Amino acid sequence: MSTPDVEVRRSRRRRRTVSAYRDGERIIVLIPASMSKRDEATWVADMVARIERQEKRRLRSDDELVARAAKLNDLYFGGLAVPTSVRWVTNQNARWGSCTPGDRTIRLSDRLQQMPAWVVDYVMVHELAHLLEANHTPEFWAWVDRFPRAEKAKGYLEGYSAGARLEPPPGGADEPLD
Repeated sequence: MSTPDVEVRRSRRRRRTVSAYRDGERIIVLIPASMSKRDEATWVADMVARIERQEKRRLRSDDELVARAAKLNDLYFGGLAVPTSVRWVTNQNARWGSCTPGDRTIRLSDRLQQMPAWVVDYVMVHELAHLLEANHTPEFWAWVDRFPRAEKAKGYLEGYSAGARLEPPPGGADEPLD
């Protein structure tokens, strides 16, 4: 794992407590203004490790992804969209997910790991729909639109992409999801 970008913010109002949170790719550590540089270094290392442990615990496994795909398939596709495999991948930086209808495989970008479950579900539904309709036809979008939070998830991904200065999100008004 690479060293995270860390920003330390000192506060005169903060007396004893230290806290940290993630803001995009950066970890923000809040400390009292009176803290020594040596104590700061110790606290920053501790807080970064704590944030990384919390995030690691929250990561979803491939097995959980397979189970989620099965549930979404039953809910929105009546069991018709059965993938042969579903897994997280680290090499998708311009897409949220991809599907190969020929071998019925689905891959989701690990960038989705920290997003709300309903956003991951939307991307999964989008990819499952490709098992029934390979292209972005009106029939394809009719399948995707069965997911009740489809529009909200598209907006979330658009906002995330804009905030991260990425290309427009897949599935937005101008681009297909994959």
